[in-house]
Amino acid sequence: MDKNEAPEMTLKVLGHQWYWSYQYPDNGNFSFDSYIIPDNQLKPGQLRLLSVDNNLVLPINTKIRILITSADVLHSWTVPAFGVKKDAVPGRINETWVKINKTGMYYGQCSELCGVNHGFMPIAVKAVTPEDFANWVEIAKKQFAYSSLKQLAMLNFKEEVIYDNT
Repeated sequence: MDKNEAPEMTLKVLGHQWYWSYQYPDNGNFSFDSYIIPDNQLKPGQLRLLSVDNNLVLPINTKIRILITSADVLHSWTVPAFGVKKDAVPGRINETWVKINKTGMYYGQCSELCGVNHGFMPIAVKAVTPEDFANWVEIAKKQFAYSSLKQLAMLNFKEEVIYDNT
């Protein structure tokens, strides 16, 4: 039940202390970070402790495989409306899937005691039609191109260490 044998899309989720990163490997492989909006920066209509700077956007009526891991400590990617609560474990990839039936906003939070700011890493999912998702992907590829290149450069960075044995 945890695996979808014929996913139409894959989403990668990476937990950090204390924010989430999302990667869309089937849609241009772009990625972005999603941070909580601090109370003093909330705009009308945004929810305290649930609104983020970059919503996760997913299409409805699509079988989505979700791969979840962590960069540092245990986290738990939890979205109750989807019936999903999967641990993000460093060095391990957990898998689940969703098929969202209705457009709208869905919220969740890290539900693992991952440190002092555990309560400040919300998940905000904007479910849209497949057509709106395709339009968003084209915009997001450009919007997040710099951050994706920056992340790739950081992953490929190798520090040369010189030892002086004298």
